[in-house]
Amino acid sequence: MGKTMAEKILARAAGLQAVSPGQYVTARLDLLMVGDFSAEIYDAFRDIGISSVWDPSKVVALVDHEVPAPNVKVAEQDKKRRAFAREFGIAHWYDVGRGGICHQVLPEHGHVLPGSLIVGCDSHTTSYGAFNAAGTGIQVPEVYWAAAKGELWFQVPETIRFEITGTLAPMVMGKDVILQIAGAYGTDFALYKSIEFVGEAVKEMSLSGRWAIANMGVEVGAKFALFECDEKTLEFLRGRTRESFIPVESDNDAEFESRYCMDVSDLQPQVACPHDVENVQDARGLSDISINQAFLGSCTGGRLEDLAIAADILRGKKIAPHVRLIVMPASQEVYRDALSSGVLQTLVEADASIGPCSCGPCVGYHSGLLAAGERCISSSNRNFKGRMGSPDSEVYLASPATVAASALTGHITDPRLL
Repeated sequence: MGKTMAEKILARAAGLQAVSPGQYVTARLDLLMVGDFSAEIYDAFRDIGISSVWDPSKVVALVDHEVPAPNVKVAEQDKKRRAFAREFGIAHWYDVGRGGICHQVLPEHGHVLPGSLIVGCDSHTTSYGAFNAAGTGIQVPEVYWAAAKGELWFQVPETIRFEITGTLAPMVMGKDVILQIAGAYGTDFALYKSIEFVGEAVKEMSLSGRWAIANMGVEVGAKFALFECDEKTLEFLRGRTRESFIPVESDNDAEFESRYCMDVSDLQPQVACPHDVENVQDARGLSDISINQAFLGSCTGGRLEDLAIAADILRGKKIAPHVRLIVMPASQEVYRDALSSGVLQTLVEADASIGPCSCGPCVGYHSGLLAAGERCISSSNRNFKGRMGSPDSEVYLASPATVAASALTGHITDPRLL
């Protein structure tokens, strides 16, 4: 019997010839992303007398949720994060101004390789599936063990095969695809399963589009959200890593828990309405919804392609007078590229406010929070009640193209109608 991508990755990491769905394995990790949780690890390891991590070259630490520190409490946590990186010899530490959002920074710096097993202290670690890597989020108790031992147990997931066919129309993006999937099948149809995204539309899709889909794989419950490695993947990785890697793909006779087929030729721009990612409607049917804020950023929608399509829509124009457009590039690399290409200049001329490379309002900690009764359309990944500030505010999720178009008109707008 053939094997799926997830089964092959977990078998290799567990040192086994083969594994099957439902089997429990202890797997060696290829990479651990600790993100903002390095302060908690630092405190815990000092308390129990652990003076080293399992492999400092395979641990990536950074700050991204509250950047720069908005108050003294966070500043003290950042101080511990820097101490952790220094005292534990962490080889890959990305401080303020040197990194950005974890799920953008790790691939950019060559840490995410095809066929690898990666865990991270953030639920959207599924993002790395865009690069043919099995990435999944873990919680604080697990990260202590992972940091000390370099291994974790997994139950081998069943796999869902999602074939995406057809051709995406202009102004329809990967974000629209995953929102359509969430709307059609719900936010738990893939609970603790691996999803493989294949098909002609996937082959034609940009790497950024795949990245957005993998990122939001967790929003439909997925343990992993995997794409095959192709020339677009390899082109991105050239010059970013010297490490060897072995991509994986499912065997022709692999067994899948279920199969879905989705033709995206007629897909319209999608919007997830409050307060659930599966509450999805076509953008053109929501034109009576006015907005106060538009957010272009996050680990889902802050890449160069995302900022560039927004700049194309806004070039030579001004956003609506009553709208705030907050733009936060996903990383310093994206920021530099957007700066040198003129993308940021175009956005600023449209009256956008450019913020630091951080999660920003996506996580509701600081920067761009909403007051009661306000609405935001956002390229981020979650719209739970109170996600961006007041519990009496509303967050609508959409593609960067739809976000930019809506900022321009002041109400939710299908970008193809401009």
